[in-house]
Amino acid sequence: MTENVPLHEALGHMDELADRAVNGEEVILTREGKPPVRLVPVGKPGNRQAAREPGKRRLGLAKGKIRMAEDFDETPEWLIDAFHGIDADSPPPGAAGGPDRLKRRKGA
Repeated sequence: MTENVPLHEALGHMDELADRAVNGEEVILTREGKPPVRLVPVGKPGNRQAAREPGKRRLGLAKGKIRMAEDFDETPEWLIDAFHGIDADSPPPGAAGGPDRLKRRKGA
């Protein structure tokens, strides 16, 4: 059973409303006819309600399904150049060369 209770009336009966929610009744508090709050019991570890509560997560669900590249934490040279304002198609200011400077950095 669901009961809608105006918020201004609920303030004086919070103990009773909390008991009803704990016993499985859905209690919705309304403000100006709109339902901004629903009273629900806090789940206990191991029960089905606790598994659906926000913030409850099971660890290890993706174990073995995710692979990280070996060079994951290495910053690519083109990105470093971009941060320094160097265009890969033109030489850096005051330097001779051009795109081949990138080949030299990579050891090619």
